Amino acid sequence: MTYLFTSESVAAGHPDKLCDNISDSILDACLEIDKNARVAIETMVKGTDEKSYIIVGGEITLPPDVHLDYEKIVRETATSIGYNNHAVGMNADDEEICEVKIIITQQSSEIAQGVDEGHGLHLEQGAGDQGLMFGFATDESESYEMLNGSYMPLPILLSHRLTLEMTNAMKDGVLEWARPDSKSQVTVEYGDDGEPIKIDTIVIAIQHDDLAGTKFNGDIKKEWEYINSEIGDKIISKVIPSKLLSDKTKIIVNGTGRFVKGGPYADAGLTGRKIIVDTYGGMGRHGGGAFSGKDPSKVDRSAAYASRWAAKHVVASGLAKKCEIQVAYAIGVSEPVSINVNTMGTGIISDKEITNKVQSVFDFRPMGIIDKLGLRNPIYSKTSSGGHFGRNYENDGSFSWERLDSEIISKLQLT
Repeated sequence: MTYLFTSESVAAGHPDKLCDNISDSILDACLEIDKNARVAIETMVKGTDEKSYIIVGGEITLPPDVHLDYEKIVRETATSIGYNNHAVGMNADDEEICEVKIIITQQSSEIAQGVDEGHGLHLEQGAGDQGLMFGFATDESESYEMLNGSYMPLPILLSHRLTLEMTNAMKDGVLEWARPDSKSQVTVEYGDDGEPIKIDTIVIAIQHDDLAGTKFNGDIKKEWEYINSEIGDKIISKVIPSKLLSDKTKIIVNGTGRFVKGGPYADAGLTGRKIIVDTYGGMGRHGGGAFSGKDPSKVDRSAAYASRWAAKHVVASGLAKKCEIQVAYAIGVSEPVSINVNTMGTGIISDKEITNKVQSVFDFRPMGIIDKLGLRNPIYSKTSSGGHFGRNYENDGSFSWERLDSEIISKLQLT
């Protein structure tokens, strides 16, 4: 028996992702000034016929002599994504028709006391909150040369690559008619052995200029056919491995026919509302905490990165074909209250033995994670669209949790 599994991704111009990007851009600006900044920022956006609104709230603790222009960061971020025209969904450049409201205080003294370094011992800094986090990895992407090194579920990995490519094509002029808001969805057919067979369905929604009015003399059908052709030729064929496609693969582009009015005009956006998109597309579990806008003392973010890093090494070392790692914390306590490894029956040794190996190799204390992965650097705005996992490690330290360490792999492997 075969089965289908579906995951979705949304582009940088989606209202929720716009909010994630604003929150992470503020975080990066704070970390550029103070690597120990405490940041927890939420953003909300909404557009109307008359004007648009961006509301930023949360807690930021910086040195008392530091004053950031948060409104400037907000407007520049939204503009860089493509929201510089009210007809598109928002004009963040125009103060008359885009109102920005900033509501920021300092971190609670009680929370700060719980996570400050204890007794001068750097690694004993406590977790920023209680909670549980999951990391996941699978080798199903490793059969495809263009996906090697990802160790990700195919549905979410391919969905992300589609939305990233649509965003890049919009910015580079490859799709000169594209607007910022877009989504993708990929359905993969799996065999009863759990191995991917082929792509069953690809769904694309992409915001576009009024091509019917400007290019096709009001003919909406010709507009739709043109966009379908462009997406097939310039997006899907570029990022989807050809051996996963067949003449039976269903491709649905702009299923309602048109997508001209989008962005904050069409939908309100909120930080942290795409947590399944951010992680494993539903194939790996999620602890419930969002990532964007949070500095790495918040284990919602840092421990999710660390558990992904560990799970990826378990699979890359050959100990298992799939690996899910759960870690849990108590506020103000540095050591996790629990660590659990689940290989879903694919491990070459018992999950208990793999758990012992993971605990001996990886340091899951918050400051151990932060130090090892370099998480005090301004590397977060890149994560706000395209997923936090399955990305390429970059020289500036971005996606450090995706870098495979040959020494760690050697320690995990059986001798």
